[in-house]
Amino acid sequence: METEPLRVGIGWDSHPLVSGQRLVLGGVDIPHDKGLSGWSDADVAIHAVIDALCGAGGLGDIGALFPSGELEYKDASSLVLLGKTAELLRAKCIRVANIDITIIAEAPKLSPFIPEMRTRISRALGLHSTQVTVKATTTNGLGFISREEGMAAQAVALVRKKRIIRRSEEA
Repeated sequence: METEPLRVGIGWDSHPLVSGQRLVLGGVDIPHDKGLSGWSDADVAIHAVIDALCGAGGLGDIGALFPSGELEYKDASSLVLLGKTAELLRAKCIRVANIDITIIAEAPKLSPFIPEMRTRISRALGLHSTQVTVKATTTNGLGFISREEGMAAQAVALVRKKRIIRRSEEA
């Protein structure tokens, strides 16, 4: 077998913050007075990763794979959706080389939760935790994020597609 060139995908997601919702980021429940609102668990970090993987793997986008409005995905764990995305990639002989995620939020402080986020994301994708990077930042007082109206995340995925060489190509 030979490996084809690398492919890159970029993902972005944002959701509003509301009272009375749980805050789930990177598959981890985070104590906070507000949570993200969305059709599934609204995990912006995982949603950005799924979109990045969809782009790199030629799968369309998260909305095409897991449409909002479909009852199957109402309140679904984004880690489960990430696992399904990984299965779709494996079926296309695509393997993930690495994932890089940046969560953009004013509060709460996320650094204590980042190791667990890396562990949960890497497990869902069948990767070693060193293949997943999670970072957090603020917007330095700018926009809806600094007003704590919402959160966002962006992700980059690097994948490789295995190519099977047929005997007729070897000659």
